[in-house]
Amino acid sequence: MAKFPGKTDKRKISVLVAYFLIYVVWGSTYYFIGVALNGFPPFLLGAVRFTFAGLILLVWCGIRGEPVFRKSLIKKSAVSGIVLLFIDMAVVMLAQKYLSSSLVAIIASSTALWIMALDVPMWRKNFRNPATVAGIIAGFLGVMLLYAEQVGTDGIHEHREYGVLILIFGCISWALGTLYAKYRSSGAEEVNAFAGSAWQMLFAGGMFWLSSFITGDIHADLSQTPLSAWLSLAYLIVFGSILAYSSYVWLLKVRPATEVATHAYVNPLIAVFFGRTFGKEQITFVQILGLIVILLSVMLVSRKPKRK
Repeated sequence: MAKFPGKTDKRKISVLVAYFLIYVVWGSTYYFIGVALNGFPPFLLGAVRFTFAGLILLVWCGIRGEPVFRKSLIKKSAVSGIVLLFIDMAVVMLAQKYLSSSLVAIIASSTALWIMALDVPMWRKNFRNPATVAGIIAGFLGVMLLYAEQVGTDGIHEHREYGVLILIFGCISWALGTLYAKYRSSGAEEVNAFAGSAWQMLFAGGMFWLSSFITGDIHADLSQTPLSAWLSLAYLIVFGSILAYSSYVWLLKVRPATEVATHAYVNPLIAVFFGRTFGKEQITFVQILGLIVILLSVMLVSRKPKRK
């Protein structure tokens, strides 16, 4: 007799799909952000992206009958949206004025280390599991290998120490926002994860609109914006935000934050793949070694400890 997939099997499939979205799709957004910035100023791009993504997702949640206008949900999502999305992305854009893109990628990948260090409720479990600690450290080393040959080769930047400090602040902000989203934002219910992520994107979008007014991005002339930039914006809205970011928030409800944080190692890997594929660049031996180390780190972090 045929065996139909049960609830546990469906959960496993959902988790795998969600990891694919935050690993592969999220990693591909680095490339599409670059294409979109050829036609949109940065703060206006963030404003349009997150506002439309949040509205679409919120309407979808409302159609499904989710309680999307709960005061506690909106209040907690506001904190996550500003700390998790707006500050981190704004900081990355600001840091690129002082640092090379490769160095930005390396420092940004340290987010996984910060999440493990700041996830106090999981200290006992994480730090007593050698595989988890080794995997997190190995992942960071893998990203360093991935970009080692590019550090300092894409221009000379003054006041690099400012960029490092700004980016570290952004990494800590993302880590704190991640843990807040896991333990506080939208409660412990998985059903509220999507409504919560919708509100988070709307609040982040609001902050980007404010920044657009302050910086003057709002006055940009979009009449000459190429079709490729518009298509990239659509990709970022649908795949990068609605699907991938919502999956990230949902995974935080069902999986350990340290494990979910491994996306910080895989995303640069996917970004390099897209750059090599569409940019026709060669992959070096050192980068292949970095790939192997990153894959090993993900396997270590995802490995379940043996029961005694």
